[in-house]
Amino acid sequence: MNRRSFTTRLCCSLALSLSALSACGGGASAGASAPAGCALDCAVPVTSNGMRDLSSLQLSRLMGAGWNLGNSLEATGGETAWGNPLVTQKMLDAARAAGFKTVRIPVAWKQYADADDNISAAWMARVSEVVNYAHNADLYVIINVHWDGGWLQPTYARQSGANARLAKFWTQIANYFKAADDTLLFAGTNEVMVDGDYGTPSAEYLAVQNGFNQVFVNAVRATGGNNALRHLVVQGFNTNIDHTVNFATVPLDTAVRRLMMEVHYYDPYNFTINENSTVWQWGANATDPKATDSWGNEAFVDAQFQKMKNRFVDQGVPVILGEFGVIARPQFAGSERFRIDWNRYVARAATTHGAVPVYWDNGVTGANSMGLFNRSTGAQVYPALISAIVGAAQ
Repeated sequence: MNRRSFTTRLCCSLALSLSALSACGGGASAGASAPAGCALDCAVPVTSNGMRDLSSLQLSRLMGAGWNLGNSLEATGGETAWGNPLVTQKMLDAARAAGFKTVRIPVAWKQYADADDNISAAWMARVSEVVNYAHNADLYVIINVHWDGGWLQPTYARQSGANARLAKFWTQIANYFKAADDTLLFAGTNEVMVDGDYGTPSAEYLAVQNGFNQVFVNAVRATGGNNALRHLVVQGFNTNIDHTVNFATVPLDTAVRRLMMEVHYYDPYNFTINENSTVWQWGANATDPKATDSWGNEAFVDAQFQKMKNRFVDQGVPVILGEFGVIARPQFAGSERFRIDWNRYVARAATTHGAVPVYWDNGVTGANSMGLFNRSTGAQVYPALISAIVGAAQ
């Protein structure tokens, strides 16, 4: 039992003793009050296995602002190979203390598996340890199969092998975490595309990628236990909003209302992640047209998330904005103001359109990076940016 499930049980027990549930809706006797958060969770039955009677849409409304533990467990060559220290309880506690309620943990598996795709026990235990750090910090947790060497290529030629590996990995992962409660979510893939092809996907690419989503759902559900009702996250093609709206299919599922759709957002590219760009201003507060891109302003942001709301949220499928962010550009004086403006606006637009915003943090905090914290100490390097993101999602 993790801290969240224990708190929920305690909350409801106390509320029952306070004028027959009045503590969850006001009107309790003088001096009586329920714990913080009771109003959200008290009326939701919690079974002995920790799976609440919540649709994914209802769950998404509890997840707040999210943060990515990027460039760690998915790093090629090992957890510290891309320059970040080993993940610690201190770092996850710091994320929660900063106001984040959800952590997305990108994970690689193939480099820790044998030739028959059996994941090593040591790696499974390490991933579990980090998940427990997050649960100890009272965070919702999303784990995925990240890039992982790029073997999820959506072509007919590679479909059979990729499907078999995806199913085998998720069967192992799901069985290992079968008893975890509903604060642990599984996300099947990450940014699936044919390497180097950023154009409109072909019918072949779409068929194979949508198939990956179905393979993932089927594999997890087949393991039973809490996985029969676990909230699962599938992705649109390359997590592109337009491709997702136009081409994604929601997989068939034996569970009812337990699926979410994931997209990512990095527009306009020259402002957000192009290290060679001299575009460093954005939005209504921009003062220099030469330093501002001609598209991707506030109205564009709202329009993109409105598309996701119409296509998915309004149909009962909540959206995870699994990544978003802007690189730091200290070489341009005053650039941080616009980075904060963009992140605040995107987080707010996502939230108001029914999506859970999960900021991309790669752990590095210098120029051309997106790190928010010192990964060794947990100290906030960009407190104003953190506050803007967290506040926008409230």
